[in-house]
Amino acid sequence: MAAPLTPAPRARAGTALRASAWLHAAAVGGVLAWPQGWPFAAGAVVANHLALVAGGLWPRSRWLGGNWTTLPPESRARGEVALTLDDGPDPAVTPQVLDVLDRFGARASFFVVGERLAAAPALGREILARGHSLENHSQHHRHHFSLLGPAGLRRELESAQQAIAAVGGRARFFRAPAGLRNPFLDVQLQRAGLQLVSWTRRGFDTVSADGDRIHARLTRHLAAGDILLLHDGHAARAPDGRPVVLDVLPRLLAELERAGLRSVSLPMAAA
Repeated sequence: MAAPLTPAPRARAGTALRASAWLHAAAVGGVLAWPQGWPFAAGAVVANHLALVAGGLWPRSRWLGGNWTTLPPESRARGEVALTLDDGPDPAVTPQVLDVLDRFGARASFFVVGERLAAAPALGREILARGHSLENHSQHHRHHFSLLGPAGLRRELESAQQAIAAVGGRARFFRAPAGLRNPFLDVQLQRAGLQLVSWTRRGFDTVSADGDRIHARLTRHLAAGDILLLHDGHAARAPDGRPVVLDVLPRLLAELERAGLRSVSLPMAAA
C-alpha cells in the first residue's frame, strides 16, 4: 500500500475563493450603503481579480492552494531529488529515456497526458515495470486549461486518472499544463485525491535545443529536495534531429551522482 502523502497546505484555494466572495459581497453592500464610494469598491474588486489571475499565472505560487515546489523535509534529509518528465509518453523518445534511467539506477515520475497514454498503453506499463511512477498531466494538455470551469477541470483530471488506472497505475500527483491554473483547480484536485506539483527549476527543453544551457539551468544551485522538470514528450530537437532530453539526461544524472544525490519518483519522496 502506498504511503500517505506528507500533509501539504490545502486551505488556501478555499480561503482565496471565500475571501473573494466576501470581498464582492462587501463591495456590493458598501455601494448600497454609500453610493459615492463605488470607485473604492470597484478598485478593490479589480485588485482581487488581478491577484487571483497572478496566482494562476505563477506556476510556483501557493496562493490558490497547496503546491509542491520542493520535496518534503524527510526526503531532503535522505539526499533525494525528484526527476519529473512531462507530456509523454512518446513511443520514439520515452523508451530511450527509460534506458538512460536504468543505466544510472535512477527513478523518475512521468507526468503523462491521458490521451497519449491511451494511445500507447504498453509503454505506460513499461514505465511502471521499470520502477517509475505515472502521474496526471491532464487528459488533453489543452492550451486553455487554466480557463476551464470546475466541470471541465474535473473531466480533464478524471479522464487522465482513468487512463493511468487502465495500465495499472495510480496517480497521486498532478501538474497543470504549462503550470497555469485557476482558483477552481484546488477543489477538483482534492476531490480526485491529487497533490499539485510544480518544480524547483526546469530546463525549458521544449523551446531550446541547447543542451549546455538546459543542463546549466537544472544544475545551478542543485540541492537535495529539488524537483527537476524535463520533457519526454514535445522535446526540442538538436540540429541532428536527436531529442535534447537524451543529451541532457545522462549528464544530469551523472551530476547527481557526483553530488551524492539520489533521483527518486515523487511517491518514493513522499514515503
